[in-house]
Amino acid sequence: MSQPVILQLTEADQQLLLQIARRAVQSYLGGERPHSPEVPASSALTETHGVFVSIHQGKQLRGCIGNVYAASPLYRTTAECAIAAAIGDPRFMPLTAAELPSVEFEISVLSPLHSVSDIREIEIGKHGLLISNKTARGLLLPQVATMYGWDREQFLRETCKKAGLKSDDWKHEDVVIQRFSAIVFSEPQFHLIDTPSR
Repeated sequence: MSQPVILQLTEADQQLLLQIARRAVQSYLGGERPHSPEVPASSALTETHGVFVSIHQGKQLRGCIGNVYAASPLYRTTAECAIAAAIGDPRFMPLTAAELPSVEFEISVLSPLHSVSDIREIEIGKHGLLISNKTARGLLLPQVATMYGWDREQFLRETCKKAGLKSDDWKHEDVVIQRFSAIVFSEPQFHLIDTPSR
């Protein structure tokens, strides 16, 4: 059983992407034009990969937007998704500049999508899911199933619901199930957040 191939990102790459995400949002909320960092042409950050940016406030999600079919370099797509997660997630009010110091950024860099012909190919904690049927589409990242303690079938049901489908529609032949893996990293992991002293 072949596994999706994911690019390699060094810790320095990951920290730079997190800084790019935060600075893009900071510039946007401050009414400034975001400036792209100097990224070497040989860097993995210039490759094209799908990415999702999640913003958390404490344990609560504050915004999450991504692009599965990115056409821009990873560092640029990350900046765009970070701004979209901050102000464009319809589930939440737009983030304000005053809130920015209290939120944490998490980035998920996606592998290419692989079609699922047997649901036993899906590994909880390793794979995310994209389920689609005509114009309906729903995606859940690998860490979501782990967070809620879902098994494989529950993960499929929840992804169907995210797509606006009935929970058991994943069993239908006309529904396309795709899996992907992801490199997931966040600001707390690298102690990039300045927390107020108690």
